[in-house]
Amino acid sequence: MNQLTISGFDEELTDKIQHVANQEGISLNQAALKLMRFGAGLGQTKNASDTVGTSLDHLIGTWTREEADELNNALKDFDQIDEYMWK
Repeated sequence: MNQLTISGFDEELTDKIQHVANQEGISLNQAALKLMRFGAGLGQTKNASDTVGTSLDHLIGTWTREEADELNNALKDFDQIDEYMWK
């Protein structure tokens, strides 16, 4: 991996990097790299995980049993495989 030193971060950019780092539970360096890749139109790194991330973690455990059941019922149709599409 190459190393690059960048100076001249304004407060707005510094705040954005810090926000991304805090929100995703990653280091400032990782957040800066992520934002630079996005800005350059490169997307995620080849080693990036296929997981959703941590942005929804604050919702874990907040639904009632009824809300969870309602969602699961609404998603039942997606459990069915259309066999004809896989022939």
